[in-house]
Amino acid sequence: MKTDVQIAQEASIRPINELTEYLGIMDNEYELYGKYKAKVSLEVLERLEDKPDGKLILVTAINPTPAGEGKTTVNVGLSMALNKIGRKTITALREPSLGPVFGIKGGAAGGGYAQVVPMEDINLHFTGDFHAITSAHNLLAAMLDNHIHQGNALNIDPKRVVWKRVLDINDRSLRNIIIGLGGTGDGFIRQSGFDITVASEVMAILCLANSFGDLKDRLSRMIVAYTEDGQAVTAGDLEATGAMTLLLKDAIKPNLVQTLENTPAFVHGGPFANIAHGCNSVMATRIGLKLADYVVTEAGFGADLGAEKFFNIKSRFAGLNPAVVVVVATIRALKMNGGVSKNELGYENLSALNVGFANLERHLQNINKFGVPAVVAINKFPTDTDAEIDLLKDRCEGLGVEAILSEVFTKGGAGAIELAEKVVEVCEKKASDYRLLYAVDGSIQEKITTVATEIYRADRVEFTAAAKRQIQEITELGLDKMPVCIAKTQYSFSDNPALLGAPTGFAVTVREVKVNAGAGFIVVITGSLMTMPGLPKVPAANGMDITENGEIIGLS
Repeated sequence: MKTDVQIAQEASIRPINELTEYLGIMDNEYELYGKYKAKVSLEVLERLEDKPDGKLILVTAINPTPAGEGKTTVNVGLSMALNKIGRKTITALREPSLGPVFGIKGGAAGGGYAQVVPMEDINLHFTGDFHAITSAHNLLAAMLDNHIHQGNALNIDPKRVVWKRVLDINDRSLRNIIIGLGGTGDGFIRQSGFDITVASEVMAILCLANSFGDLKDRLSRMIVAYTEDGQAVTAGDLEATGAMTLLLKDAIKPNLVQTLENTPAFVHGGPFANIAHGCNSVMATRIGLKLADYVVTEAGFGADLGAEKFFNIKSRFAGLNPAVVVVVATIRALKMNGGVSKNELGYENLSALNVGFANLERHLQNINKFGVPAVVAINKFPTDTDAEIDLLKDRCEGLGVEAILSEVFTKGGAGAIELAEKVVEVCEKKASDYRLLYAVDGSIQEKITTVATEIYRADRVEFTAAAKRQIQEITELGLDKMPVCIAKTQYSFSDNPALLGAPTGFAVTVREVKVNAGAGFIVVITGSLMTMPGLPKVPAANGMDITENGEIIGLS
């Protein structure tokens, strides 16, 4: 089979203005970025304010493993299949981060014959949104340091500056640095560091803002430091909000592209799901719901991270009402959760599949707690045997959930016709009773414990002394009445990546708690998770190149 980039380069792509016409977007409501990309104005939402929303489908997955799950691929394939059966559908995805693209995970444009295109542009600089977010974030950092250097009228405690800088590349050497070295004109010396751009609060704000005015208001509330007497200092206090918003004036507009089969695709925003809330932008989702019968979106990593945050953060803030959840699983990954090593996954192993099914079962039980009906998509691999497929379907049926084969990687939309028909049937026959897991008026500890015990199934939550102090400070500042965004490993229900399957009898350790007052949630960091990843021993970048005639090699 051809590589992803080869398939993408051979695609028959329609000029993007043909898709805007198909969707009913007016000429004055989009801006072209070349022939195959466009920025869509927020004015579309205002014009269609009274139009009923389409159905919202969330695609999530079991915990990721090196065996692969293919959540984005299924998302794209399902959207194409829905169009094939006559349902006007838009897929809504996050933009890829350059960190994973050049690191180990790869891009985020789907795979095989279920991709969004132009794949090369989407996986690289695209329309410049991440550059704008990086620039706005670092402008605020520069203005903060400059304020202290120029006399510190706000009485900021240099030891309590909490606003780092960001970069959209994995670089462990920048996690902890000393800035201000040199002469007296080079600023003041202090310890700082870099996070990856997708972990920036600016990214989270861009993806949660429901209007241009809301974007500006949220930016102004971001806490960047504390004064000598413990008061919060915000971007608004530094008078940085206007300039930051200016840098983001185009980035807030959703990007319109298409799939290999010309299904419209909004690819916009990209917060990480194990650090931030892991969903594409509210604006892209809301505009999509006005333009289409169905919007197929996704939330990053497994349902314990992405789906939980989609429900408790994004849907809470945006007033969304998801109609159905598609949980993606592979037999290979379930066998790995059942104890099989990666090099043995190609052999039939019903016993391991039975054991590993516990991971999928727990995710389905968790989805049920939110009141949204679920369908399982079995992302088929060539090594899957009929006996394994039948076993997985039978186990799902025992839970009252149907499992449907998906072969979109090799067949495109045609490989998900049955899945699309089942999704439509569920949407029409099973009314969603979407509900939140917790109210925001509880204490920070209560909200963390609810997620840890109800979703992760931890026995208890342990808080370090530093985390306790931080929670007390946030509570005293009156900023505790927000949802929690728990950052933990994506590989396990627990905060230990080695605990696969459906572990029990464990504690979750909270080591840091900080408030993202602009985004509107409290970030809870568990385990050894880093907000600036490092590159693997052999980065994907090692295998990338471009020829003299412009052919791209190694991008996936």
